[in-house]
Amino acid sequence: MATLAGLSHRSRLSADARRTYEEAGFVVLREVFADDEMSRLSSAADGLLARTDLIDKQNLRCRFQGNCAGGECLFDTFDPVIDLSPAIRAVAVDPRILDLLGELYGEAACLFKDKLIFKPPGAMGYGLHQDYIAWPGFPRSFLTVLLPLDVTNAENGGTEVFTGLHRQGALSPEDGEYHELSEDVVRGASSVLLDLEPGDMAVFGAFAPHRSAPNRSQGWRRQLYLSYNAASDGGDQRTAHYREFHRFLRRKYAEYGLTDTYFL
Repeated sequence: MATLAGLSHRSRLSADARRTYEEAGFVVLREVFADDEMSRLSSAADGLLARTDLIDKQNLRCRFQGNCAGGECLFDTFDPVIDLSPAIRAVAVDPRILDLLGELYGEAACLFKDKLIFKPPGAMGYGLHQDYIAWPGFPRSFLTVLLPLDVTNAENGGTEVFTGLHRQGALSPEDGEYHELSEDVVRGASSVLLDLEPGDMAVFGAFAPHRSAPNRSQGWRRQLYLSYNAASDGGDQRTAHYREFHRFLRRKYAEYGLTDTYFL
């Protein structure tokens, strides 16, 4: 199991934390954000969940998940999200995140993608995958900062990350499509379930295989996923990413007969 390193909100990234990230492909940093800051983010998430004007299966901003208990699909995700909430926008560019990533990159970090996954009770998880998708220009320096708004654990479908396999690069065809990985890819590899508290932060790279199980608890498992790239790896390309991502979604949705999509 990889060592889970700590970080005070007043300190720089430790040598142990950097080594853990380089060797394991991810690192966990404890108590980066204070309780009152997390309370504001939680309230912002509650407010967004009330945005019935936005939550629609045809809105490209929204994702829905199957229900492991049966019944209708459940609203799961806003992607993107920072334009909907000043509090979330602020944390996406918070110096504690950008400075830490700057230390990992050795240069400035640029926000690439931002989403809020609510994972309500009964929501299915996500299969084993890597975040890297070989679209033209997709940054290989892509990494994700995970900020939990609720306690995350095995019962509510916390993220499980496999250690060391990031060194192998892409483990599926680099054809511009999303691919889930087979169990054979991770057989024999160690993994860590990210047991996190609000205020903690996990960082994992685009080539770190990970997955999450269904939320079988009675509570929500809300997490912010803020993704970045190194400045030298394409610079500020968030707008271009979402333009390409929406083209990808429209093509995929059309395959299932959903053609009247929009972005709001």
